[in-house]
Amino acid sequence: MARIRMKDLPAEDRPYEKCLRLGPGALSDGELLAVIIRTGSREETSLELAGRILGLGGPGEGLTGLLHYSLAELCAVKGIGKAKGAQLLCIGELSRRIWKRKARENTPAFSNPQEIADYYMEDMRHLEQEEIRVMYFNTKQALIRDFLVSRGTVNASLVTPREILIEALRCLAVGMVLVHNHPSGDPEPSQSDMLLTRRVKEAGSLVGITLLDHIVIGDKRYVSFRQNELL
Repeated sequence: MARIRMKDLPAEDRPYEKCLRLGPGALSDGELLAVIIRTGSREETSLELAGRILGLGGPGEGLTGLLHYSLAELCAVKGIGKAKGAQLLCIGELSRRIWKRKARENTPAFSNPQEIADYYMEDMRHLEQEEIRVMYFNTKQALIRDFLVSRGTVNASLVTPREILIEALRCLAVGMVLVHNHPSGDPEPSQSDMLLTRRVKEAGSLVGITLLDHIVIGDKRYVSFRQNELL
């Protein structure tokens, strides 16, 4: 049976032509991905390859999966080489950055836990390992810097208040917020989370830098230590 090539399809059914005619909003997820990866293989069209990519399953469904796969995992898929794999990784990274930039533009000053959670949610809820970040604020509660402290298991005995405070003093911060994720999706604080919060709060008070909150990010959920009177 002869393989159907993209050019054999009616023009109105080809993703690229459809995008030009109707705009990207008219395209399905598979069609959007087909336009980006451009070519398929000898055995299938870019549209068919896009459908297989979206159906990989694993840690995410459909487009969400692009936030999880490594280059090696993508290149293991027949029809995807390093060039296409890099394209797909960049799609995921672009989506994270666009979401974060949009949240930042809509929040000139972080005044409540929900705004902080919104800022980090799409960036951190898909992570497969824990990260702990610190937000440093000036007197107007405007964000000065976002600092990655640790990647991996958040262990209070390994994350030292010293490096957190050194960075706070370097950027002249007066307040800070700890933010970290739980890959399980459940944002309920652990005993290690509680210990880390207490140590950072006590160390900050000695140099006049207030720990304003600790936000734990889950899957579309979060816990604020301040809101829950844990701080």
